[in-house]
Amino acid sequence: MSKGFTMEMEKIHNTQLKAFGEIVDQTTELCQSHREFVKSALDTCLKKCKDDEMLFDTIQTFKRDIVQTRASLKAKTHAVSERIFEIEQKEMQKEDIIPKIDKLKEEQVKRKELILSQHKANKVRLKNLQKARGVFQDHLGMEIRTISGKTQLVKGEKLQFVFRNIKPSDLNSAYIITLGINQDGSYQVVSSDPALECLPVLQSQLQKTNKLPTFLANVRKEFISLARC
Repeated sequence: MSKGFTMEMEKIHNTQLKAFGEIVDQTTELCQSHREFVKSALDTCLKKCKDDEMLFDTIQTFKRDIVQTRASLKAKTHAVSERIFEIEQKEMQKEDIIPKIDKLKEEQVKRKELILSQHKANKVRLKNLQKARGVFQDHLGMEIRTISGKTQLVKGEKLQFVFRNIKPSDLNSAYIITLGINQDGSYQVVSSDPALECLPVLQSQLQKTNKLPTFLANVRKEFISLARC
């Protein structure tokens, strides 16, 4: 019985050793599997952390880019607003200038027409004077000359009327009155030789009436009166 008991105990012991060995093996496998899982999980976590860091850096870069883009867009929007304001101001100025330009054009056309009209009138007046030259020369001993003013105060063509047969003692002595023609067609006395004190009055009458023959007749009378003194 002792031997059988011993054998049974060894059998049980061997069974238990075998079971313990299996448990140890399983435990070893589980530990190995656990280490591999932990390592894999750690690698995954590290990779995830790196990916998250890269994603975070990317997000921060995007945020900075967005801030810069917004600032640039704001500046461009402000510049566009200023440009639009300038354009609107120029358009308003243009609307103000165009009527002024049109008015100046109209005034220029009117002025041109007036100048042409005055030029035609002056040509007619000069032509009539030329026709009357013979009559004046024969009956009044007067000569009509056309001269050009060269001084700053006297410019353009002038008419010079030379009276003779004034002084009985010297019939060839010349008494001269010089006239200019203004832009409005009126006459203006430039000078007289010899000087006549009443010349301003005669000039005023001439500008009021614009009657040259009457003016010349009065000038001749004044020259005759002066020559008798």
